[in-house]
Amino acid sequence: KSWVGVLGATSLVGSGLLPLLTERGQQIAAFSRRPHKTEAATSITWLEPEKFLTDGRCIPVWICLAPIWVLPEYFDWLVECGAKQVVALSSTSRFSKADSSDPVEQALACKFAASEDQLSAWAQAHGVAWTVLRPTLIYGFGRDSNVSEIARLIRRFGFFPLLGNADGLRQPVHAQDLATACVAALGNPAAENRAFNLSGGEILPYRQLVERVFAAMGRRPRFFSVPLWTFHAAVILLRLFPRYRKWSGAMAERMNRDLVFDHAEATQALDFSPRAFVLTRGDLPG
Repeated sequence: KSWVGVLGATSLVGSGLLPLLTERGQQIAAFSRRPHKTEAATSITWLEPEKFLTDGRCIPVWICLAPIWVLPEYFDWLVECGAKQVVALSSTSRFSKADSSDPVEQALACKFAASEDQLSAWAQAHGVAWTVLRPTLIYGFGRDSNVSEIARLIRRFGFFPLLGNADGLRQPVHAQDLATACVAALGNPAAENRAFNLSGGEILPYRQLVERVFAAMGRRPRFFSVPLWTFHAAVILLRLFPRYRKWSGAMAERMNRDLVFDHAEATQALDFSPRAFVLTRGDLPG
């Protein structure tokens, strides 16, 4: 069996990816900073990055689900392991947050872009095929930081605050569809040395997205429309809670901006066919 290395194996997308790789008969080297016990009857070998020694093991294919900017830390590793292909998850935030009013978000967009450039330059220098996958708003399994956070806020306060009409368009993409795209890129010449935007199968206004979260929770939608200055003040209060520490006023401003990305190239090269935004109980936090 051929080996596939997975960085960030316990991530949201990783929970959907590992079963797919197992079904393909791959031997998986799953890397996580949290210790995991490897069971004899599984094709998954759990390893901690700091303790990993190649010991001559050849791992030709790698999937990086960890933040793409940590990937350069492992470039020497990948060379030692005989890497021939790297598939890495980035984000369409490299585009949508580039002109954000929040300097932190602008820096994040630059970080995504610079990391993608680092990967392509390193891969070209070492004869490694690379693929970058840029998802839009990710949801699924009740573990994401988008839809699940909306659900948690609704559960805590009983309503959801909106800026204006909140009619900016969104394309939520399920984590399982991203896992499928990762697998489709493996050994695929059409995916080599290319970056793809991966958006969801349905386009809907932000307000409607939140309405569907209410519906999946079995609740009647309750909104509280506020002007921008009030929203900024509310975000300051929300950031007192650890879970909302990364929220910013720029998030509210984007409620009325269209964040739509075409995934036609991914459909052609990866047979990418994302689902519509239909939430199940399993997509909400427990």
